Amino acid sequence: MILRETYLKQLSDYIDKPFVKVLTGLRRCGKSVLLMMLRDRLLQSGVDENHIIHVNFESFEVSDLDDGKKLYEYLKAKMTDGKRYYILLDEIQEVEAWEKAVNALRVDFDTDIYITGSNSRLLSSELATYLAGRYIEIQVYTLSFAEYLLFRQEYGSEKAGTIYQEFGQYLRRGGFPSLHAGTYSDEMVYKAIYDIYSSAILRDTIQHNRIRDVELLERVIKYVFDNVGNMFSAKNVADYFKSQNRRIDLNTVYNYLSALEGAFIIYRIPRYDIKGREILKTNEKYFVGDQSLLYAVMGFKDRLISGVLENIVMLELKRRGFRVFVGKSGEKEVDFVAEKADRRSETRLGIGK
Repeated sequence: MILRETYLKQLSDYIDKPFVKVLTGLRRCGKSVLLMMLRDRLLQSGVDENHIIHVNFESFEVSDLDDGKKLYEYLKAKMTDGKRYYILLDEIQEVEAWEKAVNALRVDFDTDIYITGSNSRLLSSELATYLAGRYIEIQVYTLSFAEYLLFRQEYGSEKAGTIYQEFGQYLRRGGFPSLHAGTYSDEMVYKAIYDIYSSAILRDTIQHNRIRDVELLERVIKYVFDNVGNMFSAKNVADYFKSQNRRIDLNTVYNYLSALEGAFIIYRIPRYDIKGREILKTNEKYFVGDQSLLYAVMGFKDRLISGVLENIVMLELKRRGFRVFVGKSGEKEVDFVAEKADRRSETRLGIGK
């Protein structure tokens, strides 16, 4: 496995610290592999293998652990002495009332707990209620271009091209790690990406939010994907559907966009007034969780390239820990304003629209 050191360092810094570590991100972005890498690092540091408990809730082997009480009893039975146990729980959103079990494990035993989930709602309500101030979130993204090049060097069966050729491949194929750990045709890659997209839509959006009008949701998704890098509002979406003789109220649009954000399929980037130093409430930009999703769903469209390039920059800024905004300075637009602690930078990309 190629080590993703940026995330491993963040995890390593919090080993044995009194926080539940929460890895969030789009499905198949590499969270499960990071847990395995963490397990290896714990073993290398001298932790007894019997004191590392790793549970993947997508495995049929543990399909009966479907509620917090069962999970608590299962893990309790495995902790047979008073020493510290490292508990790694993968895709924990599959367990009903999991947050109660995690809180109880933290209180009742000497544990260091790591969990992953593919929906940001892990942090918005359930976890925050029981673990306020006692968890830290580590957001995991698909491969950066630098990471893609490492995968290409390790797994590519063909000789690497120029940096421009490789970026062209990355731009089209995106950064899902498993798709760069072997050699696949474009057809195979996009089928796999579409399957990832479909899984995220079904399990992390439709089922999680109990959405009934799937066809309408898919139309909203295509509108957002078709406008990546453009400023628009929920009202713009509603007006578009009205022009297509299809009614949708603003609350439904907001709910759908929020559900897609929760599954990391899209990111909402608000506008920031640089002179007034305030966040504006209208005309945000939306981007996708990985640029390959856009191509897998919409196909190749030359007019989308500027939005795709902005998308890649936005994700890179987020990987580096910046809060990202779209800048407004008078009547002019700044592509991105990026903030981290007391540091702020403004980026004008110069990409033709």
